[in-house]
Amino acid sequence: MAQYFHWQKENYQVSTDKSLLDITAIHQFLTHSRWAEGIDLETVRTAIENSLTFGLYKDKTQIGFARLVTDFATFGYLCDVYVLEAYQKQQLGRWLMTCCQSHPLIQRLRRIMLVTSTAPWLYEKFGYSPVNRENGVWQIVRPDIYKRECFYLLS
Repeated sequence: MAQYFHWQKENYQVSTDKSLLDITAIHQFLTHSRWAEGIDLETVRTAIENSLTFGLYKDKTQIGFARLVTDFATFGYLCDVYVLEAYQKQQLGRWLMTCCQSHPLIQRLRRIMLVTSTAPWLYEKFGYSPVNRENGVWQIVRPDIYKRECFYLLS
């Protein structure tokens, strides 16, 4: 049986219980985001199934999200972190990150990475630093992957 973690703050809650996630709302946000524009619902579902997830809720309404792609032993990749615009500037993004960072799994990972062009000041507060070592980090980037015809042929 899976162990879920919950954090409570006034009318807000962060939970790792995937049964609470509003996958439609997550998809709605991600498909209009800069980093996952056009992503299809099935890809979002699969990504959630294979990640450690953190839902942010006001009462029972989902207002934010974060997920960690991980091997559950040594490495994690933090991604898809967001708080809906109507709830920003209330320190909820910071609280969501605090909850993520306090999760027992994340506490023991040797390396946690993220890729971001927004809010680097937030991630720096949690110990993240830019990778500047020459030839240390390599990548293949496909920002328009969800818009390509070949993606749909493979799905």
